[in-house]
Amino acid sequence: PVVVRAKIREIFMPALSSTMTEGKIVSWAAAEGDRVAKGDAVVVVESDKADMDVETFYDGIVAVVLVPAGESAPVGAPIALLAESEEDVALAVAQAQALSSGQPQQEAPALSDAAASPPPPAAPVAAAPAPVAAGTKGVATPQAKKLAKQHRVDLAKVTGTGQFGRITPADVEAAAGIQPKPKVAPTPAAAAPVAAASSVRAVPQAAVLPPVPGATVVPFTAMQAAVSKNMVESLSVPAFRVGYPILTDKLDALYEKVKPKGVTMTVLLAKAAAMALAQHPVVNASCRDGTSFTYNSSINIAVAVSIDGGLITPVLEQADKLDIYLLSQKWKELVKKARAKQLQPNEYNS
Repeated sequence: PVVVRAKIREIFMPALSSTMTEGKIVSWAAAEGDRVAKGDAVVVVESDKADMDVETFYDGIVAVVLVPAGESAPVGAPIALLAESEEDVALAVAQAQALSSGQPQQEAPALSDAAASPPPPAAPVAAAPAPVAAGTKGVATPQAKKLAKQHRVDLAKVTGTGQFGRITPADVEAAAGIQPKPKVAPTPAAAAPVAAASSVRAVPQAAVLPPVPGATVVPFTAMQAAVSKNMVESLSVPAFRVGYPILTDKLDALYEKVKPKGVTMTVLLAKAAAMALAQHPVVNASCRDGTSFTYNSSINIAVAVSIDGGLITPVLEQADKLDIYLLSQKWKELVKKARAKQLQPNEYNS
């Protein structure tokens, strides 16, 4: 016997970015019962980066909306059913009921995981050292001045070994003939509790924090969840900073010239970074396998943009090859798209 199957197709939650694991339905452009054609935008999905229209790959009738506006679904999960004809709508409704009856078993592990893992702790913000101006030779730190007064040391005759020739307390003690105290290394027994305590602090606690009286809990948006996840993961990346003071007279003069034409300081700094990378390609390289360097052929500069409810980093591609006026025009377009949540994946992934 020939078995004729009704053509019920599923509309799935797409992966709109490489880091997207879940999407939120912003709105449905097509309601249940509407007939749609291949290529029509049927739903607007909020990813961790932007809001994007999702098109259907088939002709048909939107029989059942499985995930209404305002709710989320994992990537690859069905969010609607598409029937080929009016006769197939009833079968699609029956299929949706079958899916909904099996939904708790599928969602139970996800819910338990979410309940078991508390929100990541806030990343500690290290206080940035205050910039030291050039020409600090002969200038002493407050502690060094105090020691110099106690030991009657003339600071004018002391050579500083600190940053930019700054006189440190050790310099004053050396000038006064005071031997530095030897640092006593902690014993293994004493170091063990400290190491254990630091490791305990480093591991997120499984206990759920008590509720704050009178507070209102608002869940993260998809973008805020991605930002939080990336910020916590960034703590595992080794970081170091090297800096020195520079005079920006020429930069300031250039900025005053191009400012009336709409060029911002952000664009000038992005251009300067791109030109520096062109001169020092090793800074634009990466070590991916531990045995070799990968030199990037393109110089793309990402700049953070604050938007409502989060932030995103649009990318100025080939920033070293564009002049500042084209770069400024491109940057304005990217900022406008970012704040309207209309960036395409290639505009923030490259």
